[in-house]
Amino acid sequence: MRTDEPTQARQASRLGAFRRFLGFVGPGFLVSVGYMDPGNWATDLAGGSQFGYALLWVILLSNLMAILFQHLCVRLNVATGLDLAQACRARYSPGVSKFLWVSAQIGIVAMDLAELLGSAIALQILFGIPLFFGAIITALDVLVLLALTRLGYRWLEALVAVLVLTIAACIGIELLLAKPVIAELVKGFVPTTAVLTRPGMLFVALGIIGATVMPHNLYLHSSIVGSRDFGADEKSRREAMRFATYDSTLALSLAFFVNAGLLVLSAAAFHGRPEAVTDIREAHRLLDGVLGAAFAGTLFAVALLASGQNATITGTMAGQIVLEGFLKVKSPGWIVRASTRVAALIPALLVIGLAGESRVENLLVWSQVILSLQLGFACWPLVRMTADASLMGAFVAPRWVSTLGWVATALVVGASLWFVAGTF
Repeated sequence: MRTDEPTQARQASRLGAFRRFLGFVGPGFLVSVGYMDPGNWATDLAGGSQFGYALLWVILLSNLMAILFQHLCVRLNVATGLDLAQACRARYSPGVSKFLWVSAQIGIVAMDLAELLGSAIALQILFGIPLFFGAIITALDVLVLLALTRLGYRWLEALVAVLVLTIAACIGIELLLAKPVIAELVKGFVPTTAVLTRPGMLFVALGIIGATVMPHNLYLHSSIVGSRDFGADEKSRREAMRFATYDSTLALSLAFFVNAGLLVLSAAAFHGRPEAVTDIREAHRLLDGVLGAAFAGTLFAVALLASGQNATITGTMAGQIVLEGFLKVKSPGWIVRASTRVAALIPALLVIGLAGESRVENLLVWSQVILSLQLGFACWPLVRMTADASLMGAFVAPRWVSTLGWVATALVVGASLWFVAGTF
């Protein structure tokens, strides 16, 4: 039977749209890395070991807020051709712009500190390398990243996608071994008032929210999405905005699986123990025995190493974007990478050398505290500018999107401040 011409035209149109969508796939995976970095592991482990599956809804809420913020990043670039750093420089006074640059730079160093420590811990678990030397080895990845950067964005995106899938595969296998209680798991996605009444639950929940949305990701995504061809007319640009949002939403859904998987793994393996398991190395040590498989701890460490190396790539890119966007300074990638990593390496080596390896987990928590303090300085201008019709024109965010953005900003900033206060 012969297919009629209208049907063929529709099929050709759908195929063309799918191919155009594939052209926008990539930046979302680079961004998703920040939502499954080693800094998230401690809060996910703590949530699962202390409260079972009860905080899964908090991870879902955090992920939905992340999807919203990344959509606003896409909208900003499609409308203005500027990334968040460039827009801040154009819209704010030089003093405010430099303050925001310093804040963003501090956040990037704190993020890099978490990735460095996470990778060093993974090397210690896998190969028995002392943390002090593991941190130094991890710092040398600047040479690898320099070579990859010269190959272009597509190579970086492909590498990141492979590492993300590696993390997801490791966590997936761990979950099969852990055999979580499905009924309890499903119930964990239903919000309850227990978060307000059970001791310590609110603090862990706010820690999960504060550790999920990363300020450097907003600068990164609002820039790299501009590497795609949006088209010249409004219709093409709206289609580009939609496809780029699909890309980030798909990638962040994978990040949600990883974060929720870590909490579920912790709940299935450690909930009910006399003491909560928050130390990444202790979790690795216990996993083999709890799950009854000799390779369970190894998979855990491989995922952690992939997580740290992945986030290292995006941290480098974010550092260059922030520097060029705020200060109009074009600096070779290796200089930005080396300076950021040295700034993160010094406190790591000092703590390990002077206080001992047992204090590394505290330093990891502190990196999240510093990151939390920087969140508002990225979320606020993003939501404010995308709601400004004089800047965004026809692409101004709808009122309901802006309202959700302000609510999410208030929740993220409030959670971060509460997390910081609780830490002190």
